[in-house]
Amino acid sequence: MPSVRDLPEAPPIDPALGDRLAAALAAKRATPGGYLPRTHHLDGDAPKYTNRLILESSPYLLQHAHNPVDWRPWGDEVFEEARRLGRPVFLSIGYATCHWCHVMEAESFEDEEIAAFMNSHYLCIKVDREERPDIDAVYMSAVQALTGSGGWPMSVWLTPAREPFFGGTYFPPREGARGARHGFLELLDNIHQTYLGDRARVGQAAESLVRAVRAQMEPDAAGAPATGGGATGDANATPAFDPAVLGQTVAVFKRIFDDVDGGVRRAPKFPSNLPVRLLLRDHHRTGDAETLRMATLTLEKMAAGGIYDQLGGGFHRYSTDARWLVPHFEKMLYDNALLTVAYAEAYQVTGRADFARVARETLDYLLAEMTAPAGGFYSATDADSLGPGGESKEGEFFVWSKAEIERILGAGAGAQTDRFLEHYGVTTAGNFEGANILHVARPDEETWAALADARAALYAVRARRSPPLRDEKILAAWNGLAISAFAVAGRILGESRYLDAAARAADFALGEMRPGGRLVRSWKDGRAGVAGFLDDQAFLTAGLIDLYEATFDRRWLQAALDLAAETERRFADPAGGWFMTGDDHERLIAREKPMHDGAEPSGTSVALLSVLRLQTFTDDDRWRAIADRAFAGLSGALRENPLPLTETLLAVDYAADKAREIAVVWPAGSTAAAAQPLLDILRRTFVPNRAIAAASETDVAELGRLVPFIADKIAIDGRATAYVCVHGRCDLPVHEPRAFAALLTRPPG
Repeated sequence: MPSVRDLPEAPPIDPALGDRLAAALAAKRATPGGYLPRTHHLDGDAPKYTNRLILESSPYLLQHAHNPVDWRPWGDEVFEEARRLGRPVFLSIGYATCHWCHVMEAESFEDEEIAAFMNSHYLCIKVDREERPDIDAVYMSAVQALTGSGGWPMSVWLTPAREPFFGGTYFPPREGARGARHGFLELLDNIHQTYLGDRARVGQAAESLVRAVRAQMEPDAAGAPATGGGATGDANATPAFDPAVLGQTVAVFKRIFDDVDGGVRRAPKFPSNLPVRLLLRDHHRTGDAETLRMATLTLEKMAAGGIYDQLGGGFHRYSTDARWLVPHFEKMLYDNALLTVAYAEAYQVTGRADFARVARETLDYLLAEMTAPAGGFYSATDADSLGPGGESKEGEFFVWSKAEIERILGAGAGAQTDRFLEHYGVTTAGNFEGANILHVARPDEETWAALADARAALYAVRARRSPPLRDEKILAAWNGLAISAFAVAGRILGESRYLDAAARAADFALGEMRPGGRLVRSWKDGRAGVAGFLDDQAFLTAGLIDLYEATFDRRWLQAALDLAAETERRFADPAGGWFMTGDDHERLIAREKPMHDGAEPSGTSVALLSVLRLQTFTDDDRWRAIADRAFAGLSGALRENPLPLTETLLAVDYAADKAREIAVVWPAGSTAAAAQPLLDILRRTFVPNRAIAAASETDVAELGRLVPFIADKIAIDGRATAYVCVHGRCDLPVHEPRAFAALLTRPPG
């Protein structure tokens, strides 16, 4: 087994460590299909350099395992070494599918001169933000306080006490590169000189940033604890929120709505910029046709744009323009999960076949390209892929020339080729660096159906291209969102294969991702990551509730209750709400209470809605009290600036409504098929604020221990029977689907 060489200007590699690095490299080179080290420093086909990151499982860290930089993973020993050597720490945070992370790696971290300076003047740490969102959140807060913005790659300079004193995002490698006045190398030198020569200045900067981080991440609870029944109690209780915030927030979105292309008037455009699910609920609550138009126009325009993969299904991360045309070509599991639920709910509201199709295509993409053999879902695919000449280029995998399409479909083959070119906006000049991003100027489901064979032909050709890198780590939080997507869409669309996929992923998360009974954040190649964070707990809990409502397998509801109870034990703030980290996590310089929703919902938003749903299922005052305290802690933010809390507003909508308790019971000795006409009504009807339970008469008593509102229900006259109740007060039971639909669509009394 060959030894690994020392890194430029770094201390000699300890022989024992060298043996471990060499063994890890040899194991990777022996894997079936070979090993392609991500570096241009090669001896033949072997990497010239190997650092400690070769021992990690994170795909992002492994991307940097052959940089000449002496990278270390986050840990106590690296900060102790920095203290002992009297050096600052350089912390770089990113993720595997981050385009500008790749750029900075190629320009700076692969540069031997820059690496030598880093190795001789700093201790250097790499962190995968998706595996350690707690670290990312703390130091992103510092960078935002310092610069007014943030992003990845994130570059932060720390003292050995882990206190930030300078930071930014991407830096060009040297002065003059990309027009920069100060390049990364010059910055490294200047910061090191300041660190050695002016410790007082460094200390003042660190103290100021730590104060700013704590003020941002550990705000005092706003508002007093709720009294009485609070959010979900009786009519005489004082709620910890004002329901008027719903209409006020929607009014703001009406003012900034893009009437031509949907979403908000801005570029770039992220799917999360406009809260489609909140708009659907506003329409349901008020009957406002405008909010429905805003939601449906946005969904239509996104599905027609280049942000949507017209051949393979699924959405890219965001659009760089205002028309949803030119995407940043990453595909993230969380985006596709969240959008699937939005499209499925919009299909319930409108009955539009195109919305159902997009939901199906997105889930089919996840099944075909993002599903691990054991049932979990992979995290993301890269924006970059290799072109014909071996160069890495953003979007190369997804774009087409007109000539290539004509060769595949047959130039001059008649109306079908011309119809494809017209429908997908293909021109000789193209719309992206001389190539074409497929998009649909005038959506037409009939034309879409007629072009199925043409799409399949192009997809087959595309599948032979060099694909983007796939980040194959499995994150508990994002899998929770995916479980929700497959469960919700599977129920609404009546697709059992989606429910099967959701159940496999749930089994994987509850089995492989709970070594010792504690949910972990990530799983890769049989290795479990650190203990799970709030969003892991909350998103999986929500997914399990959705899976119960889709399958009526009570083990999923029991698992959701158990996980929610653990969240309270480990993450709850006695003053209300939840911390991002649990009682068993590393203590950083601040302990965040997440509040704001972004591309992903905050753990707080999802946990709060799940608590409300569990209260409806169980009628347990403990969940009501938890919700009241959380709302009290959020009341100030909801009152002063609710726009960043749009997912929390789904919980407000739930709490302000009279949640339906919906029970369906079929006769003993029969199966759920006996109740299918009633269940089909549930599937097609948009009832956002509810708890759904169903069972045979044989199982009602057992289920009633978890769900009291079904405990005394029977199949009257030996026929499947539906019950609709609010706080235990029920309408007359019904057998007929039409009568059931009338109960579900009537305002609750």
